[in-house]
Amino acid sequence: EAGVKAYNQCLHDHGFKYTWGAWNHETGSDVYTYSYVTGPNAWADFDTMHASGKDCDAAWRKQAAPHLKHESSAFMELDEDMSNLPASWRTDPPPAMIQVIDFTLKPGHEPNETFRANMKKFAAAAAKSKWPYHFQTLSIEGGGDGAPDYIIVIPTKNWADAGSEPNPTFWKMVEGVYGKADTDALRKSFNEVVAKSSGHYDSYNADLTYTAPK
Repeated sequence: EAGVKAYNQCLHDHGFKYTWGAWNHETGSDVYTYSYVTGPNAWADFDTMHASGKDCDAAWRKQAAPHLKHESSAFMELDEDMSNLPASWRTDPPPAMIQVIDFTLKPGHEPNETFRANMKKFAAAAAKSKWPYHFQTLSIEGGGDGAPDYIIVIPTKNWADAGSEPNPTFWKMVEGVYGKADTDALRKSFNEVVAKSSGHYDSYNADLTYTAPK
């Protein structure tokens, strides 16, 4: 963590213009895991980001890299039509915690299309019923072997919020829009295309976040 702070200070000193939010993994297979997320950005922004961050590459290699077991990266593309977002989602501050659910689909084009079609129906149901619980669905690009195909991110305020049941529950909300028979069919087809799924909770770490100067 001291190495990350030193790296962030280097970025600040060089006027690096992209914010990176830091997240501590509170549950999962390795709780000594950190995730760093930037965006939303255009693809071309990463060309500029790569060039402007070069001055601090040496600081990262010296201060932080020696303490790493491994690291990986991926692009996440937000699917707005598969999400239930608040109107202010682009400007809202990060939530205190998030639940992250990974989905790896069965191979082939059809499972992917079924997953996307179902998620769009779920998001449409949430919007139509004005369900007051939000979620983001993101597709993973370039994650490498073992990376999920999609993740769903659910913001939470604290552990009490994370452990409370939505009212109505997600499936009751869907049933209220589409009826029981269609909801049962949607649930079945959704489950059939998922090869595996797992999840973890993360907390926002303001001390390790890099906030770009304005």
